[in-house]
Amino acid sequence: MSDIQIHISADQEEMLPLTDREGNIIGKALRSRCHQDKSLIHPVVHVHIYNSKGEIYLQKRSKNKKIQPGKWDTAVGGHIVYGEPENEALKREAWEEAGVENGDFEKITRYLWEGKVETEVINVYKCHYENPKIVSVDEIDDGRFWTKQEIEQNIGKELFTPNFESEFLKIKDLL
Repeated sequence: MSDIQIHISADQEEMLPLTDREGNIIGKALRSRCHQDKSLIHPVVHVHIYNSKGEIYLQKRSKNKKIQPGKWDTAVGGHIVYGEPENEALKREAWEEAGVENGDFEKITRYLWEGKVETEVINVYKCHYENPKIVSVDEIDDGRFWTKQEIEQNIGKELFTPNFESEFLKIKDLL
């Protein structure tokens, strides 16, 4: 991890940056507000982890999550905290969600995602890493590598989050 770290205590809610549709910061709001008001656009980072076989690592969201519980999702996905540089959020989330240290992250794309309860500017990265692990047992129930064919065969079957399915179809040839 780097020298810059954002620490949020258990009783303190995260403050997230608000952006315009292009990702320019225009304000800030509490995480809970961002997840209740689709007009409050906020940035996140996603990391698609792949191994030497070209398989893609996915995490299974905890059944206790408010959004898309129990569904398979991008290996790493998390909010950028207000005041935190994107590259620091990327490193922090990769460590917290997949145990990735010193990852070689490559930015693939950025796009706007409008879900049922929130709107996000998603900064998408990929990273070669052979041994991801579940670090946050409170947020993740399982994790494993999938072949692209396995993923394609299960799209539309309610196994994956809608966001992951949409993103995978956009970037699968870049992984």
